[in-house]
Amino acid sequence: MTVSHDHSVLVVDYGAQYAQLIARRVRECKVYSEIIPHETSAEEIKRRAPSGLILSGGPMSVYEDGAPGIDPAVFDLGIPVLGICYGTQLMARELGGTVEPTGTREYGKTDLVVVEEGVLLDDLPLEQTVWMSHGDTITTAPSGFKTLAHTAVSPVAAMESVERGLFGVQFHPEVVHTPAGMEILKNFLYKGCDCLPTWTMSSVIEDSVADIRARVGKEKIICGLSGGVDSAVAAVLVHKALGDQLTCVFVDTGMLRMNEAQEVVETFGRHHQMKLIHVDAAERFLAKLEGVTDPEVKRKTIGETFIRVFEEVARELKDTKFLVQGTLYPDIIESGTKDAARIKSHHNVGGLPEDMDFELIEPLRALFKDEVRAVGEELGLPEEIVWRQPFPGPGLAVRIIGEVTAERLDILRRADAIVIEEIKRANLYREIWQSFAVLPCIKSVGVMGDGRTYAYPIVLRAVTSEDAMTADWARIPYEVLERISSRVINEVAGVNRVAYDISSKPPSTIEWE
Repeated sequence: MTVSHDHSVLVVDYGAQYAQLIARRVRECKVYSEIIPHETSAEEIKRRAPSGLILSGGPMSVYEDGAPGIDPAVFDLGIPVLGICYGTQLMARELGGTVEPTGTREYGKTDLVVVEEGVLLDDLPLEQTVWMSHGDTITTAPSGFKTLAHTAVSPVAAMESVERGLFGVQFHPEVVHTPAGMEILKNFLYKGCDCLPTWTMSSVIEDSVADIRARVGKEKIICGLSGGVDSAVAAVLVHKALGDQLTCVFVDTGMLRMNEAQEVVETFGRHHQMKLIHVDAAERFLAKLEGVTDPEVKRKTIGETFIRVFEEVARELKDTKFLVQGTLYPDIIESGTKDAARIKSHHNVGGLPEDMDFELIEPLRALFKDEVRAVGEELGLPEEIVWRQPFPGPGLAVRIIGEVTAERLDILRRADAIVIEEIKRANLYREIWQSFAVLPCIKSVGVMGDGRTYAYPIVLRAVTSEDAMTADWARIPYEVLERISSRVINEVAGVNRVAYDISSKPPSTIEWE
């Protein structure tokens, strides 16, 4: 997807989860944003011609050895810059201000006193609550900057030089614990950068359709359709652009949820009247995974097998060189690039073979999950597809911790269906980001009736999140957990124990592999 840079903001990442959250908040202000590494040169930033820059917070002190810096020429480009926490301290230090350790860590909700509104704090309360998280502080603002606000610990909690288009806040406006945070970001975007709120889902669709038509022309194109929200939205978007040039390929890997294959064929083949090819490749995938236990090898094996199946279909269709995928922005970040460490290889990003025959069309790769859902609603997709909980491309294979076998798939599929049924029964499905069962390939002793059992455990995983970049474990009522446990143990042969995973991301990931 090609994005217009007429009104866009680049978020410079200084090594914390804050960068992703800032980018999301900017988009909520209807301004497009992207994350870039702090090593990006002033020349490259100038080439991309953003309307503004935001320097994110980070975990280090600007004085630490190896602390990330910035190309000083950035401040002379004439592009408005907002520093947040670490980003503000870096700006102050580079431009001649003073940054010192306070001896008192300022963390959590803090009272901010505004002494001059300026651009950043225009039309906001003179006393407000903000969220702080720092040990160093700016004690003297650089020459030419006005100090806008202070706290009991931070004499320069907000500053700006309107003439140079440089702004900074010591606190975090992107978090919900700063009530006026979104208004501060809007002041920077609309008044400091002259951005217009044009990043809307209708504009995303319009730009994507034009981009797809320009790239594909009259060529044939296929889409890897899984039935999940990402591939579904990608398919409908490409179909809007190209019509019957598109053929959707649904590959049944044998690692799908209960009755999923039938549902996909029914929904897209009949209701949406798309060209749909259904490939039953369950035995092929299972054979490829025989003896595989390493999670990365598992994902890459699945990714390569998907591509080989698509290539075979393309050869039958003839003259098909484009493949549509529902890749999202978090997939790109987590799979790792030269600028980001790999957390895990998503089968449609880091798991792709280097020698594949396709050019990729990824109309959603700039979007977060909630934006994809909004695009789906704008395109008229039904609620049951748009709001379906995320499901990994490799399917149940990455929820079996160990070798994937037909028996284990059957056990996990049945347990997972019970989890979803009970979550929906409790009216929690829309509140929870993901809820599913995990099968660790270990066995434990249990008792059923008067007999000893030696069977698998099932681990229940349920999290709340906004975009899957961070997540917290869901506080499911005990009675719901009890029903899930009772049903799984009584209805799924081979299981004698249910546990609940109460870890958050980070440090854990949502999926177990």
